[in-house]
Formats: sequence, structure tokens, C-alpha cells
Amino acid sequence: MTSTPFSSTFAGRKVLVTGHTGFCGSWLSMWLRDLGADVYGFSRAPITDPALFDLLPGWDDGHSIIGDIEDFDALNKAVQTVQPEIIFHLAAQALVRESYADTLGTYRTNVIGTANLLEAVRHCATVRATVAITTDKVYENREWVHPYREGDELGGKDPYSASKAASELVISSYRRTVLDGSKTLVASARGGNIIGGGDWSADRLLPDIVRAIQSGSTLHLRNPNATRPWQHVLALCHGYLQLGSALVEKGAPAASAWNFGPTDNTVMTTSEIVDAFGQHWKRPNVEVEASQLIEAQQLALDSTKARVELGWKPGWNTTETIEKTVEWYAAFDKGADVHKLCAAQLAEYCARIA
Repeated sequence: MTSTPFSSTFAGRKVLVTGHTGFCGSWLSMWLRDLGADVYGFSRAPITDPALFDLLPGWDDGHSIIGDIEDFDALNKAVQTVQPEIIFHLAAQALVRESYADTLGTYRTNVIGTANLLEAVRHCATVRATVAITTDKVYENREWVHPYREGDELGGKDPYSASKAASELVISSYRRTVLDGSKTLVASARGGNIIGGGDWSADRLLPDIVRAIQSGSTLHLRNPNATRPWQHVLALCHGYLQLGSALVEKGAPAASAWNFGPTDNTVMTTSEIVDAFGQHWKRPNVEVEASQLIEAQQLALDSTKARVELGWKPGWNTTETIEKTVEWYAAFDKGADVHKLCAAQLAEYCARIA
């Protein structure tokens, strides 16, 4: 087991991860197992091919439950069967363009799915802590130059952002009323753009770059000058684990909303991310295409609260995040063993934060 500031919290505890078949859920589940947790998952089957979930071991023990977060009965049955102490809720529709194509489905998954999870938690006496993951896009983005804090106005122009802002209201409502006075504590985690090895999602910048490199095709870039808080998946998993540990060890003071964003103030545009691939591996041919979607051009988070009150700080800065991500895909392209590759990066990250 790799030593971390929160190792003792999860060892031997039963943990449920919704969305465990996804990119971030796969990394988080692997880390939880490394910490000695008894990990269960509830999610739809993987939607990409390849999928990190299929390439990592650890789910051959019957702990993976395939189901839909929109199906309350199935979800409630899973929670009652597992009887977890800690839940990480990652199951979501996470793509902006998909939210335009399937707007109702996005709201059902992100809003009703979150309500379903918290209602199931309400009826499970073993649950002590629930960390519900949303996004940096929950804020009413006014394209300010300064980063957003947890108390800033929620909003969202596009359906994805609006659905996540609405899920924050659901989380807050359950925390302040339905679950108030119970032993179950709920917090929400708002992270930036997640990157890292093993993401093959459709219509997402890093996987699109990798697909263009591997196929020799042209990368079509929608917003070359847009900036985002680029973060490694392990930095965000680190934040989620730190927050889950605080809910268990510190109690009510941790039950609130938390930002987890880069702390090095490095701003990189999407076109600069493409150039970084060229520096560390290969650069695809690029064509800029006009986008009809309403998307934010500038977005950043203020993570002072998490740094001061949780002691969280990303183990890798933005430059290292890009390097580690490109390193992963380049190694995968050469046939590297995925489990060994992920385990090596996890150990390197843990050594940094330890």
C-alpha cells in the first residue's frame, strides 16, 4: 500500500464508487484498492473501446454492479446490498456536446441521478460520507479573469453546465434538510478539466489528439484560444480522497462544496496543449473549425479553501500534468502493460504528495 496523508481512512472500509467504469472512476477505484479499501462499483457498462476499466484488474470479485443511475430501484438495491461506509458519486453525462444532442438525458442522468443516489443514501444506515463530484462549470461564468470561489453564483449556459449546477442544488438541499441531523455527511467536489492516460471519451480534447496521432488524421479544433484549468486525473482523485477522509475524520465542517483546481496559475489554451504533444511525442495536423456551441472561453477555480482547510495541493503542476499524460499515451501506443503503467504513475504521484 502506498503511503498517503489519508491512507488510514480507507483501509478495510467498504467504499462504493458510482461511475466506476469511466475514466476517472477507474483511476479512483484502483487508488482505493491500493489504500486497502473494499471497493464496489455501480455504473453503466463502459461506453468506449478501448476502456480503462477493461484494461485494469480488480473487478473479477463480483464487486462491479452494472446498472443505470437513473434507475432508483436498481441503485437503491445496490446500495442496500453493499452497505458502504463511504460513497464517491462520479456517474454522470460529462460531455458538453452530448448535452446538446441529448439534453433531456443529460438532465436525467446528472440531476435525477444525483437525487436518486442521495435518496438511496438516506435509506442506508451504514453510509457515513458521500462525496458527489460535479464540475468547475457549475458557476455562472462571466468570463472573469479572476477564478471562481465556492460562494460564487451557480449557473450555466449550456445544458451540461446547467445540469451540474442543478445537481449542486440537489446536493445542498439534501445536506441541509433531508440528511440534516443524520450521521451521513455529504460534500460536493468541483474539479476542472480532467486529463490523463486512459481517457478515450468522444469529443474530448486529449483523446481526440491521441486518435488523430494514431490514425494520421486531422484534428478539428473548435476553440483554439479557450483556456481551462487542466488537471491530471490523479490530482482530482487526490482531492476526492482528501475530502472523503475529512468527512470521516473531521465530520460536519467538511460537509460543503469544494473547488479543486490547479494551484500554479499556469494558463494554457487548447492549441498550446496540442503543441505540448508535439514537444513530448507527436503533433497531429490541425484545422480550426467554427463551433456553433455556446462554450466558455475562460474559466478558472480558486482552490484556497481546499489548500488551507484540507491540506490538498496537486502533486503535479500543469506542465508536469501534460508531460505525464503524453508519456502515458506514448507508452500505451508502444504496447505497455496498462496496469503497470497506471501503477507506476500512481506510485510516482503518491511519492510526491507524501
